[in-house]
Amino acid sequence: MEVFNLLFGVPLGYLLDWCYSLIPHYGWAMCLFTLATKVILFPLSLLAQVNAVAMVRIKPRLDEIKRRFEGNSRQILAEQKKLHQREHYSSLKGVAPMLIQIPIILGLINVVYKPLQHLLHLPSHEIRALVERTAELLGTTTHDLGYSAQLQAMAQVQADPAAYATVAATPPGVTRDGIGQAINQIQMIDMTFLGMDLAQTPSWGHITLVWPAASAISALALCLFQNRYYILNRVQSGAANLAMTVFMVAFSGYFALVLPCALGLYWTLGNLASIAVVWLCNLIYRPERHLGGAAVPEPVRKTSRERQEARRERATDRARSREDAKRFASTPSKQLVFYSEGSGYWKYFRRLVAYLLEHTDLVVHYVTSDRSDQVFKLNHGRFRPYYISQRALISFMMKLNSDIVVMTLPDLENFHIQRSLVRRDAEYIYVDHGMTSFHLMLREHALDHFDTIFAYGPNHIDEIRQAERLAGLGPKRIVVTGYGLLDDLLESVEELGQTAPNSPPIALVAPSWQVDNLVELCLAETVDPLVEAGFKVVVRPHPEFVKRFKDKTAAVGQSLAHHIESGAVEYQTDFSSNSTVYSSDLVVTDWSSIAQEFSYATKKPSIFINTPMKVMNPNWRRLDTPPLDITLRDMIGVSLDVEELSRIGQVAADLLSQAPDWKRRIDRVLQDNIYFVGRSEQAAGAYLVEAAARFASQRGAASPAPA
Repeated sequence: MEVFNLLFGVPLGYLLDWCYSLIPHYGWAMCLFTLATKVILFPLSLLAQVNAVAMVRIKPRLDEIKRRFEGNSRQILAEQKKLHQREHYSSLKGVAPMLIQIPIILGLINVVYKPLQHLLHLPSHEIRALVERTAELLGTTTHDLGYSAQLQAMAQVQADPAAYATVAATPPGVTRDGIGQAINQIQMIDMTFLGMDLAQTPSWGHITLVWPAASAISALALCLFQNRYYILNRVQSGAANLAMTVFMVAFSGYFALVLPCALGLYWTLGNLASIAVVWLCNLIYRPERHLGGAAVPEPVRKTSRERQEARRERATDRARSREDAKRFASTPSKQLVFYSEGSGYWKYFRRLVAYLLEHTDLVVHYVTSDRSDQVFKLNHGRFRPYYISQRALISFMMKLNSDIVVMTLPDLENFHIQRSLVRRDAEYIYVDHGMTSFHLMLREHALDHFDTIFAYGPNHIDEIRQAERLAGLGPKRIVVTGYGLLDDLLESVEELGQTAPNSPPIALVAPSWQVDNLVELCLAETVDPLVEAGFKVVVRPHPEFVKRFKDKTAAVGQSLAHHIESGAVEYQTDFSSNSTVYSSDLVVTDWSSIAQEFSYATKKPSIFINTPMKVMNPNWRRLDTPPLDITLRDMIGVSLDVEELSRIGQVAADLLSQAPDWKRRIDRVLQDNIYFVGRSEQAAGAYLVEAAARFASQRGAASPAPA
C-alpha cells in the first residue's frame, strides 16, 4: 500500500486538503472532493461516451464477423482488430473511467485512514509519536493498532488531549511546541457529518449503517439510469444489465460496510454524481446524432418461457453428451473413429463408411458435434454414432482412445482440437471436403500434425511435399484415394438422365459465403444480363450464408422480387435437394468449389466472377505450385472481372453453343486432376483395413477382414 500512498494517496490528500481549505468541515470537504474528482475525470467519461457510440455503430459488423468466422477465434480477433482500427474504437477507452476509479479508491482509502499525514501534513516523527502514545493509552502496540492507527490517534487526542502532554519528553525530534500545534490542529477537525462520525466503521445496530444502505441505493439508482439512458446498456440484454445491477448494488453496500463512513459518503455521492455525468455526456454527444441516422438498436429480449426452454435444452444437451461419452469410453479396443463437425459433413464420409460396413468387419465409431446429425437415423450393428457437444469436445479429444482417427477438420493441434494424450501412437487421417488447393484454402500449417493425408489429385501431393520442405517436417503418409462426394455426384447426374439442354436454359448462380461474395458484391449486375439474354436464373446462396445471415438472406430475396414475380428468377434457400444444381445448364460462381463439383459431374462449363479471392493462407505464394482454384477457372469455364459483367449473358450463350467441346475438355481435366474417379471408397477403404491390421498386429490381435 505504500506505493499507492506515494502515487495516489499523496496527490489525493492534497486535493482533499484544498477542498478542506475552501470548506473547513471534513464531511462537506469530502463532498466537494467527490465532485472535484468527477469534474477532473469528466473528459474520460466523455471519451468513453464517444467510444460507446462507436461500438454500437460497428456492432452489426462485429456480429457479422462472428457469424462469418464462427469457430475460428484467431480470424475473428484479427478481423475485429481491423474494424476497431478503421472505426477508431478502443476497448481501453470504454473502461478507462472504471479503471481509473481503482487507484482513486485505493488512494482515497489511504487518505481517509491517514488524516494526520494527508490532511494535516504532520511530520512523520510527530505522527509516530502520537501513534505510540495512543497505543500506550489503549494498552496495546502500534502494530496491533493496524491500518487505522492514525484514525484512533485522532479520536484519542480529541477525547483526552491532556493525555498527550508528555509526548515530547521522549521521542527524538519531537518538540513540545510542535506536538502542541499538532494537538490543536487535530482538535479543530470535526469528523462528524449529519450527526455521524465519518472516521467510524459502520456497525450493526448503529446509525452508521445508513452509509452502506445509501451506497447500495445510490448504486441501484445509477444502474437503473444507465440501463435506460447509457448507450451500451441500452443495447445489452436485460439479463446482462440485471447481473451488473445486482453486482454493483452488492459491491457498493459491502464496500461502505467494511470501511470508514467517509468512504461510504464518497461512494454514495459519487454514484449520484455519475448519474449527472451520464446525462451531461448524452447532452454533449447525443448517440442518435452520431449513429448515421439509425435508431439505437433494441436488444433481443427473450421471454421467460424462451429462457426456460433454452436452459432445458442446454441441460438435455449436456446430459446426452455425457451419456454418449460414457458409452464411448466403455467400449474397449476401438480401431476406427470418424469425427464429424455436423450433419452436413456426413456426405464426405458416407461412401467410405458404407464400403467399410459392407466389405469389412470393422466397427465404425462415428463421433459428431451435431445432436441432430442424420447419422443417428442409420441402423447397422457395426455403426456406432455418438454425440459429443462442442463444450465437451476438447477434453473428449484429449482422452480419445482409438487406433485410427479420420476427420475433415484441419488445424489439428493448432487450435482447440488436440491429439490424444492417451494414445500417442494413434494415426490421424485428414480427409478434405473440397477439390481445392490445400495451401490456398487451408491455413498455413493446418495439416502439419496429421500422420496421413487422403489425396484427391496430383496437386494435393505436390502441395503437401512442398509445405513439408518449407516447414522442415518429415514426410507424411499420402494415400491416393479420389473424392467420394464427386463419385456420388456422378451417380446422381447419371440417374437424372438429362442429356438435352433446358428450354429456356438455366443458369445457376451459386456463390461462396466469404467476405465480398457474389451475392453481396454484384448480384444484380450478374442476374440482370442473364435474364436479358433469355436465361432462367436460379439464385442459390451458400448454405452457410443462409444459416449465418438470415437478415441478408431475406434482403437478397427482396432485391430479386421483381424477377421472381415475372418467373425469370427462382430463389432457393432450401437445400434438401440438389436436383436443381445438376440439371442446370451452367453455374455462375465466385470462389466456391461448387464449380468443380458441377462441371466435373455434368461436364458442363462454369462462369467464374473474379470477386476478391478467398484466401485462408496469406503465404500461399511461398509454394511454387499455382493453386488449382485459380488454374481451373479457365480450364472448366470462363472467368470474368466484375467490370465485365455486362457481357455475362453473351458469354453464357457462347458457352452453351459449344457444349460438346466443353464436355470433352472437362472430362479430360477431370481425369488429369482426380484419382480413382468412381471408386474412391475402394482405395480409401483398402488403406483403412491395412492400417487397422497394422495396429492389430502390434497388439497381437486378429486383423480385420480385407477389403
